[in-house]
Amino acid sequence: MDNTPPPFFNRGPSPFVRIVVFTLFSTLFMVIDARQNYLEVIRQGVNIVLYPLQRLADAPFAIYHGLDDFFTTQTTLRQQNAALRSEQLRHSTRLQHIQALEAENAYLRQLTETRSRVDPQGVVAEVLSTSHDPFSRKILVAKGATQKITPGLAVVDKVGVVGQVTRVNPFTSEITLITDKGQAVPVEVVRNGLRAVVFGNGQDGTLNLPFFSTNADIVAGDVLVTSGIDGTYPAGLPVAVVSKVDRNSGTSFARITCTPTAGVHHHKQLLILTTPPQPKPLEPAPPSVPAAPPETAENGEN
Repeated sequence: MDNTPPPFFNRGPSPFVRIVVFTLFSTLFMVIDARQNYLEVIRQGVNIVLYPLQRLADAPFAIYHGLDDFFTTQTTLRQQNAALRSEQLRHSTRLQHIQALEAENAYLRQLTETRSRVDPQGVVAEVLSTSHDPFSRKILVAKGATQKITPGLAVVDKVGVVGQVTRVNPFTSEITLITDKGQAVPVEVVRNGLRAVVFGNGQDGTLNLPFFSTNADIVAGDVLVTSGIDGTYPAGLPVAVVSKVDRNSGTSFARITCTPTAGVHHHKQLLILTTPPQPKPLEPAPPSVPAAPPETAENGEN
């Protein structure tokens, strides 16, 4: 009687034999598949089965790369937007500067035309500052005694009279505007040649035209130009436009308000007329013919 216990595992063929058998089968299948392509259907089926597992295994990497691309794209877009905004701001600033230069050049051309019409001896002066005194209307320009500026010279812009030089320093000059309370400009009405004197009242944008009777021939809209009789302003320069005429029957004079033609606050450059207007020489009177001496009667007496 055999009392040997049965083996725990059936050992079967040895490992070497198994390796040799599996190697032969693998080689055979590879040769058959390479020549006849018999295993293509099996391979496709295996791919179909394993594809979800492959996608699931690749999902973490795909999510990582997607997030990385998203944040990289967002960062790049922000940088590009910042660069574009900065470039747009530079272009906008440059465009505004070019527009300002074009406007300034156009104004200077008009000022040059005014100089050629009025007086060839004129100096273009840049406005530096305005007076801080609320009771005076004065400005400071960047031309002075070194440019042969003297007190009393007339100052104009492209449209009319601005004021008069009242103080001169070596490199700057003070100009008192026609709206200052101490300024007076002889004018005449273009429509009818009526002469008067317009005075500043210390306020920007208004002038007074006093001493006109209530029945004077002057109406709103009349244009006032320099008459040239003061020897400071050339004749014919626009000064103001009559804006309001108040004829009160209880007073002897009409109350006339005018609006200055020139706008000193709108421009940076003014024109100083360095040569004061010369009065026209009087025409010489025709020479007088001496009267013939009276004839003496001859007497026949000796």
